[in-house]
Amino acid sequence: MNSSNTSCSERTAFNLIQMNGTWTRHNGHCQDKEGKLSDAKIYENKSDQGFSWTVVSPIVFTYRVIQCKDLLDPRNDTLLWGHIKDEELKGPTRNSKPVKRFIVIDKTVHELYGSKVSQYFDAKGVIYKILPLPTTEENKNMELVTRILEEVHQFGIDRRSEPIIALGGGVCLDVVGLAASLYRRRTPYIRVPTTLLSYIDASVGAKTGVNFGGGKNKLGSYVPPVATLLDSSFFQTLPLRQISNGLAEMLKMALMKHRGLFELLEVNGRKMLHAKLQPSETCGGFEQEDGAAASMRIAIETMLEELAPNLWEDDLDRLVDFGHIISPELEMEKSRIIQCMLGLELPVWHQECSLVLVQKSFRERLRHSAGSLRMPLPTGLGRAEIFHDMIEDNVIYQVFQKWTEELSTLGCNQIN
Repeated sequence: MNSSNTSCSERTAFNLIQMNGTWTRHNGHCQDKEGKLSDAKIYENKSDQGFSWTVVSPIVFTYRVIQCKDLLDPRNDTLLWGHIKDEELKGPTRNSKPVKRFIVIDKTVHELYGSKVSQYFDAKGVIYKILPLPTTEENKNMELVTRILEEVHQFGIDRRSEPIIALGGGVCLDVVGLAASLYRRRTPYIRVPTTLLSYIDASVGAKTGVNFGGGKNKLGSYVPPVATLLDSSFFQTLPLRQISNGLAEMLKMALMKHRGLFELLEVNGRKMLHAKLQPSETCGGFEQEDGAAASMRIAIETMLEELAPNLWEDDLDRLVDFGHIISPELEMEKSRIIQCMLGLELPVWHQECSLVLVQKSFRERLRHSAGSLRMPLPTGLGRAEIFHDMIEDNVIYQVFQKWTEELSTLGCNQIN
């Protein structure tokens, strides 16, 4: 080996300071320097081969998750200005420049709420365009993203001060988020979830994406919205099946992280389902939480606890990846979980879920985990761990047989 390849290098760390609009490198302490100090650093290495530089530049995203009532009431400013902190609000409201908003709305949601959205922006004197799209899983592709980008380009928005608004379920929020992250390399956007599942899941994180190459969300980015605006009144027009789907996600978080949430669902789940999580008549608002409000708040808090430290999923051991696998340590509590699921009108068994399908799902999970299985499993109500142990085929067979024997007697005909 050539001795020059093993020679030592000299490393120097530089801070970056901006003065009179120009950034310059400074070696050593900068407390006595005037100007703006960056969090970024440049590390310079000098060796016999020449120079090399390593740039360390932290990226900080700040976004707001806001629960509010009557979001489409023209007397409520949240949809227009909720993404801006109160102390920053004076600038936009005093600006004589006309306010513009581009709104992408799920086609079904548009049929239900499109007129109210128009009335809201008309009342506010906003220049706006509403783009209804069929945001279904089958249409979750780059063609839909391109359609949004073409319409945004024609309408024209300020890429820093005029956020795109996404109003719909999880697919709509994911697609619009990806489009916004691509347009001029990052345009702010606002998420307004209209389903319970997106309310407590897709809307509060940073992931965007579309399906590609036969894979779910194969194309995407990690760019959070500037704000997520949560109004549970949208649930009033949802079918009960979709409410159950959202409650299943809530139950997942309860099993993994919060025993108190599980007990709320266990006691009040069916009542919340059929009331579509609307406030009770005796509840005066967010300051007087009923079971529905408390459940949604806890679900969001537990989800944010898992997402905030790991927005870019650098750590692949994620409790929120828990699916439908029950650990043996929950055997004594199994009946409570099943009864809670039935109370939420969730299916606990399906005749088309065969052993072959279960085995295939495990193989797929292993393949997508790059050969290292990461399986979040509950170890008790409100407690969970990440397991890396491989599950042998005979164990899968025994579990499947027991599951089928015990739960198939309940069947799917109990589920509306």
